[in-house]
Amino acid sequence: MIDGSMQDYSLTLDKFLLHAAKWHPDAEVVTAGEGGVTRVGYAKLKDRALGISAVLAEFSVRFGDRVATLAWNSQAHVEAWYAIMGMGAVCHTLNPRLTSTQLASMAAQSEAKLLVTSADLLGLALQVAERATGIHRILVIDGDIGRDVPADTPTVMLLEPLIADAPRDVSWGAFPETAPSGLCFTSGTTGAPKGVTYTHRSSFLHTLRVLQADVMAISGSDAVLTVVPMFHANAWGLPFAVPAAGGKLVLPGRHNDGASLARLIASEGVTVGVGVPTVWLGLVEHLEASGETLPSLKRIIVGGTPLAPALMRRIEDRLGVAVQTSWGMTELSPSGTVDPPSNPARHAALSGKPAIGVDLLITDAQGRPLPEQRETEGHLRVRGAAVIERYFGENAPATDADGWFATGDLARIDKAGNLVITGRAKDLIKSGGEWINPAEIEAVVGALPGVSLAAVIGRVDAKWGERPVLLVEMHDDRVSDEQLLAPLRGRVAPWWIPDAVVRLASMPLAPTGKIDKIHLRAHYGSA
Repeated sequence: MIDGSMQDYSLTLDKFLLHAAKWHPDAEVVTAGEGGVTRVGYAKLKDRALGISAVLAEFSVRFGDRVATLAWNSQAHVEAWYAIMGMGAVCHTLNPRLTSTQLASMAAQSEAKLLVTSADLLGLALQVAERATGIHRILVIDGDIGRDVPADTPTVMLLEPLIADAPRDVSWGAFPETAPSGLCFTSGTTGAPKGVTYTHRSSFLHTLRVLQADVMAISGSDAVLTVVPMFHANAWGLPFAVPAAGGKLVLPGRHNDGASLARLIASEGVTVGVGVPTVWLGLVEHLEASGETLPSLKRIIVGGTPLAPALMRRIEDRLGVAVQTSWGMTELSPSGTVDPPSNPARHAALSGKPAIGVDLLITDAQGRPLPEQRETEGHLRVRGAAVIERYFGENAPATDADGWFATGDLARIDKAGNLVITGRAKDLIKSGGEWINPAEIEAVVGALPGVSLAAVIGRVDAKWGERPVLLVEMHDDRVSDEQLLAPLRGRVAPWWIPDAVVRLASMPLAPTGKIDKIHLRAHYGSA
């Protein structure tokens, strides 16, 4: 027997806020709202979150119960997160850009008994509660109720008045680190949404991973603009990571247009911005029109969907920042790989290397590992401490016998170990019995000056089964269709070249900011 032992210190998410409140009490959480900017220190935020936990307990929320949130990125939403998770309940984030029917289905699956909603989303929340009958109470944040609530609806109350008189003697983290902490449904851009259950341990380890110097590299001197929504895979873990580092957490509320973000970046000295590419497209277009500069901004981290090379150059040239590309999934908590901030060979196609805690495998279509793992395209699988093992409500595992999760992505790993996503298996177009990879076409067209966004889908064809169609959103309409297609010649097989070009005033986007290929196929995929 070996003498001695280490402390049993559970990796529960409340510890990030407790640490920030003790060691960085005055570091701020800043929220942009209709009436201007509001701010609070971590010490005060912890105090308020403890009060919310007491309110929830008074309303019979217990360990393991699901509490849904329908809210934007705000201080009040962060407080609710820590209050729910800290007491051992499960925070089920709902995406307000979905329909009430979709949201009610998710809330019914999770059996949420209480819903926290932004005031401007109360109408949607009431529609959700009407269909998800398990919700018996709605707590309103970020504003007043401001409307007549039908008598036959769940009890609707403002949360703010309840916090002041609530006790603070609530026990946080008094449960195993393997307890569930959050529930998020996938975006459903390629199929029906599925629920992913996060645990305290998985999200804690994920946070430690993204804080590493070659990942997101967040420090106490950073002001981090979190544009990626809190309802999208835990805002990529930033509401945990920024307090853990003692940095300033800057939240845009509901407005993420270019002008609003530019004002917030300038007023708060934002150093790091995190969000999907379309957000930064809007910022760049605003700055190009206004002539404004944002000298405090040093880095932008993008993910969620591939970044067009032309957009990457526009961001770097206009803002003078380092752009870090990344790859991840809701099922990965969500970060999988991030291009290091110090990489001198940054390129839009590269998604970086995996940090410790996540591993990658390239396989054939049947899941057999390829003998050569570098410079060979195949199907991407992943495993790690923050990777899904089983979807919410399902009995069968989501992994194979060796614990690998099939991502549905096609990828290769270059000689330096960088991940390159080459497409989605479900997006492949079968034309005349042969496969066409839309991502390769999109990468070429997306790199052209004048192109803002590009997507390729298959259109039904009587002879070939499917033929590719190119859809583009342009910021320079002087570029002809032939100029869009000419660069493909010699780069892809001749029969890969799209049969048609469709110009869109704006590319349809899914609720998480990705290009919505389900919408494109529905409207442009028929003969």
